[in-house]
Order: sequence, then C-alpha cells, then structure tokens
Amino acid sequence: MTPQAMHAHLQEVSLPPSLPESHGSIPVRANGPTWRKFLSFLGPGYLVAVGYMDPGNWATAIAGGSQFGYTLLSVALISNIMAILLQSLCARLGIATGRDLAQACRDTYSKPVSFVLWILAELAICATDLAEVIGTAIGLYLLFHIPLEWGVLITGLDVILVLALQRLGFRWIEAFIITLLIVIFGCFGVQAWLAQPDLADIANGFIPSPEIITNPAMLYIALGIIGATVMPHNLYLHSSIVQTRAIGQDESSRRSAIKFASLDSGLALMLALFVNASILVLAAATFHAHGLTDIVELQDAHNMLAPLLGTGLAATLFAVALICCGLNSTVTATLSGQIVMEGFINLRLAPWIRRLITRSIAIIPAMIVTVLYGESGTAQLLIFSQVILSLQLPFAVVPLVLFTRDKVKMGNLAAPTWLTASAAVIATLLIALNIKMIYDVATNL
Repeated sequence: MTPQAMHAHLQEVSLPPSLPESHGSIPVRANGPTWRKFLSFLGPGYLVAVGYMDPGNWATAIAGGSQFGYTLLSVALISNIMAILLQSLCARLGIATGRDLAQACRDTYSKPVSFVLWILAELAICATDLAEVIGTAIGLYLLFHIPLEWGVLITGLDVILVLALQRLGFRWIEAFIITLLIVIFGCFGVQAWLAQPDLADIANGFIPSPEIITNPAMLYIALGIIGATVMPHNLYLHSSIVQTRAIGQDESSRRSAIKFASLDSGLALMLALFVNASILVLAAATFHAHGLTDIVELQDAHNMLAPLLGTGLAATLFAVALICCGLNSTVTATLSGQIVMEGFINLRLAPWIRRLITRSIAIIPAMIVTVLYGESGTAQLLIFSQVILSLQLPFAVVPLVLFTRDKVKMGNLAAPTWLTASAAVIATLLIALNIKMIYDVATNL
C-alpha cells in the first residue's frame, strides 16, 4: 500500500491521527527560498534533542568523566551518530505513512506482541520520568536549598506547565523548549571555558578504545551513556511530532518534508552532542584531573566546581542548567506518554490525568530512595534508570528498522539500503552490548 493509499485508508476507517489536537496544525511553506521552507520544519528536532541531554545523561556523563577521563567521549560521539540515523528513520516513518511508531506496531503485530511492546515502552518512559524527577529535585535543592523530598513532590506540579503550553499551541511548546536549550547551551559553554580542558586529550577521547568493551565498569557507564542518548521514548515521539506540519499528500511534498525534518533533527542532535560532551569534559578536566575519580552524585559535582574552578558562577550555572533540563524533559515525556498509550492501545486520557499517573509512578521510587538514602542514593538510581533505557532500546529500534524498509508500508519513500543497513548494524550492536552487560552483572553478583 502506498503512503497516499494508506492515508486514504486511515480516513476511511476513521482511525485518529497521532496527537490529534496538534496534527497538521502548523502550516509549511510550499514556495520561496529553501531556508524559509526549512524554518517551517524547525522545531520537532529540538524536542527530540531534549531527551539526549536530560538529568539522567548528566549522571552518566559525570560518572564517566570523573572515573575514566576523556575516554568515553567516543561513546558520546558514536551514540550521537546512532541517534541521528535512527531519528531520521522516525521522521521518515511518520511522514511517509501518517502513523507514529506505536500505531505502526499496533497495525502490524498481534495483540499480545503489541501489549508486550507497550509495557516495555511504558517502562522506558517511567525510567525517563524517574531521571527527570530526581534531576529537577536536585536542581531545586542546589539553587534554592529546597530539601530533596519536597523537591520530588514539587515536580508533580509540572502538569500545570504542560497543560498551559498545550493550550497555547504546538509552536509555543517548541519555542519554550528551544529557549531553555539555548540557556543550557550557554551554561555549559561558559563552564567548559572555565575548566580550560586540554584540547589534545579531548581529541584523543573521541577515538574509540578497546578498554570500553573489556572493562566491565567502563562498559556499564558506556551503556548508560548510550541509554541516556538513544532513548526509546524519543523514537515514538519523533515519529509523531513530525506530523504536526501540514504537508501535501503527494510524494514530492513528503519527500521534501523528510529531508527538512531529518536536517532539523540532525542539527538539534549536534547541539545535544555539544552539551553531552561538555558535561563529560567538565568532569574529566575538573574532577579526574585532580584525582577525584569517585564523583558520581550531581550534588558532589556542584559542590566541587566552585573550589576547583575558583568561581561560584560555575556552580550556579550548573544548577540553572539542571533545572532547565528537568523542565524540558517534563514536556517531552508527557507527549511521549500520550503517543505511546494512544498508539498502542488507543486509550485516550486527559493530558493531566496521564501526566499525574506517570509522574506518580516516578515519584514513588524517587521518594523512597531520598528518604532511605538521602543524597547518596540518587546518582546510582539515575545511572540505573539509563541502563534500563538501554535495555529497552532494541524493542523499539528493531520494529523501526523493519517498518521503514518495508515498501508495502512506505511505498517509494522506503529507507534506502545504506540507511537500513546502518540502522541494522546499530540494532545488532545495541543487542550485543546489552547481552555483554547482563553477563558481566550476572557473573559479578
């Protein structure tokens, strides 16, 4: 079935589109200069980029930088390349078929298989939400000295922010996300400049080392970086939000939309790479260089920045960026939860109900950890949440690769062979690394 035929079929059977309240709500330029057309598509990629620099990413990057110096920069780079390829497939799927990844799974697989995939996707979203809850609570503690327990509860109020943005329209959501990303970019740009890292060491860090595979401790952190970078919920999110553009139904319009959407996400993810690399470089140049190889808590990192860099500005910027990351991740996690639930089981809940459910699931374990262990348990919980995300990845990546190569679903817009082959290699690598990590953990129990 061609994409046009599939679109007509969906209209015939009255299947609701993905994110129906925002679907096709943003006009795009059919004519004019290329840069003006591109601006029409600018936005969804930055919502996706949020998931590549959330608070969970901070914990893994700081742990990796403090323990192993610049070595894991290569993992950040490789995972970012993986992300660019996979997100381009998500944009292709959504634009070519008019279905997001969750809907495509429900269309293709049996109910039992779809149910299992839905549960796995929900677990990934809960792990993401857990990282956001802890990260935002820590940011509030560092900047305003609000106790962690109260900070965890305060994060439940973010549903008001999400509802307000959704009422204003999808372009307002994009503007909010991009504004906070600019703040985060600026904060880490200043911090990296203050740290004055060795440029030669940074360059060497982008060259992969065999020790990443042979050292179980390093592999565990590396998988956390991958899990924090290539996030399962982002695959569902991107395949949906690219459909907020009101594009033509002809093949030429869709092909052009795929090109601009892929460019949008590619540029946004390069920004995410800068932030991720800056966090790791900051930890390597500040902590590892001074022999502080056991810095894993965000609070410890914040407290050590001022004395090591000689200015309290670095610590303040660290806390501001952390809160911005938490707020940004809140919006995208809410959208992802809605997309996954509606796509897999066609269950539609009011956004505030859906948000309160997922946030409650995240708040409970976060509250237990902060009450029992205080500040000392939050970093391990953050890193563990990112490893859980890495374990969930194949169950989203494999269907995505299979769908986008299927000419029956995609028509002439099916992914080219080189892109499918590259994505297949990524999926195989992720599965192999996860098996290796599970073996290492099991044999060390």
